[in-house]
Amino acid sequence: MANIRSIIADLSAREKELRRTEFLAPCVQSGSVRTRIRGLVYTLAPQPRNFEGWGIFRPVDNVTALLVEEASLPRVDRYLRLLSSLRVRLARRIGNAAWLAYPANESDMRQRFGSARPLVVNLVMAGNAFDQITVACDGGAWWFSDLDRRADPIVADRLRDAFAVSTDPADLDFPGMTPEMRAVYQVAITGRMVSGAAREKRDESLLRAALRLGGGTLDRFADQGEFWLVEWRTADGEEHYSAIGKSDLTVISSGICLDGRDRDFDLQSLVSVMEGR
Repeated sequence: MANIRSIIADLSAREKELRRTEFLAPCVQSGSVRTRIRGLVYTLAPQPRNFEGWGIFRPVDNVTALLVEEASLPRVDRYLRLLSSLRVRLARRIGNAAWLAYPANESDMRQRFGSARPLVVNLVMAGNAFDQITVACDGGAWWFSDLDRRADPIVADRLRDAFAVSTDPADLDFPGMTPEMRAVYQVAITGRMVSGAAREKRDESLLRAALRLGGGTLDRFADQGEFWLVEWRTADGEEHYSAIGKSDLTVISSGICLDGRDRDFDLQSLVSVMEGR
């Protein structure tokens, strides 16, 4: 019984200490923050919930922590210096302040962290694609530290120039290029291909749905920048070619003469117009 009372008293003391504690922590959007009191780790929901960045928090109970203020850069820097650091090169953005990156030196990462692989860097507050930065690991996540001032900026420029014209990774070549540079470029260009495929699939679904509601079917379409050139059929199999606006599926050009009233219709209503000519 004495032991139970002692444990309860200890837990009560820790909870009181928790409420008196202000702590520094990183927070991603809709994420949680953590602190350790007497060996116990507390995971808390930050208030406000939409905060993203480094903050000073004060627990209000066992599940919630109030943001007192944003942490100063010197204080964040002192914290990050306590963690293991690594140089990486940014590949592509995957969130509001999260990037996929690749180690600048595969051998270094393999030796210190077990394997060389792409990694997610959180709270990236500076830098563009292919810039080299320093990051810090807290054992579970990687956090942006600073731009790597020792890196040659020409490398990032060369990679961005190649990316702008979609150079194939196998054809990427310039003086001083390393396997790691080719690897980070591969990560970036693969992301573009996946995003493009996903966007095309979404556009196709949108056009198919609009035509289906009107009673038509989609054959194929081509992205023309501000509009789609859509090849489609009415229920009787008659082929049509129409230019359709991306923002609201407004008809830009129906493919037949509508006395200048093309924009009075959208793709769905255009089907019935064609069938009722």
